[in-house]
Amino acid sequence: MSSKHTFVNPFHRPHCLAAAAPAGKAKLTHPGKAILAGGIAGGIEICITFPTEYVKTQLQLDEKANPPRYKGIVDCVKQTVDGHGVRGLYRGLSSLVYGSIPKAAVRFGVFEFLSNKMRDESGKLNSTRGLLCGLGAGVAEAVVVVCPMETVKVKFIHDQCSAKPMYRGFFHGVREIIRTEGLRGTYQGLTATVLKQGSNQAIRFYVMTSLRNWYKGDNPNKAINPLVTGAFGAIAGAASVFGNTPLDVIKTRMQGLEAQKYKSTVDCAIKIMKYEGPRAFYKGTVPRLGRVCMDVAIVFIIYEEVVKVLNKVWMTD
Repeated sequence: MSSKHTFVNPFHRPHCLAAAAPAGKAKLTHPGKAILAGGIAGGIEICITFPTEYVKTQLQLDEKANPPRYKGIVDCVKQTVDGHGVRGLYRGLSSLVYGSIPKAAVRFGVFEFLSNKMRDESGKLNSTRGLLCGLGAGVAEAVVVVCPMETVKVKFIHDQCSAKPMYRGFFHGVREIIRTEGLRGTYQGLTATVLKQGSNQAIRFYVMTSLRNWYKGDNPNKAINPLVTGAFGAIAGAASVFGNTPLDVIKTRMQGLEAQKYKSTVDCAIKIMKYEGPRAFYKGTVPRLGRVCMDVAIVFIIYEEVVKVLNKVWMTD
């Protein structure tokens, strides 16, 4: 009996060690893989969620003093479809597609680069460091991609509200903006954008890191089902919406066609509070909540799945 026991143990022990070995240290994601996977995820996500972004921006630009054109989300969609057809809900999509791919690429690339430097000896990233890495990723994407992209997008959407639209397409719009306002015309609201994106990604990666660590427990390489990743992403997205919608409203105003009436980011905030009240800072929250939860869930799911594929075809240490 004892000999049988002695025979069985050596057979199973290597198997147990093999299974336990990956749990010793988390696998790191190469920044190059993160850039590629992030770009793919960003491009797919924006094509799915753009109509809600369009409605959110329209409602934020619809200031009370004008007076407002829209009674709410449904009315905004109805007026847009009646006036421009369903394609009207995708006006400005090209500027976001051109921007979303490099935006997500920069975000995930910088996050993985920073997080690889900040993990402990077991390869684990704690929540606080996840927040700092997210902050760095958000600031990087704001300066490199988001500010010029968002400025062009907001001007496109605002342009549609005018009686005689000036822009015929993405490249024509960019040329016109640079011709009339210079390169600075594509960097309106930079401070607000850096604050918004920095806090956005800090909150999202903090929540994602916390939820992942909780789910994985003592095994940093425990596989996460895509649906679970999506749920975590939606929670992270919701947290970021409630955390920085006021900054998003200020950023949108600073990038609109009437941005010249604001002297600075602080002046914009003061005027919104003075003339429209504190509720104006949460304009467009509902459509933004729906879009961001879907956005973050989709991006993280696609990102994680693409990284899994890249790990099989692109070997890195």
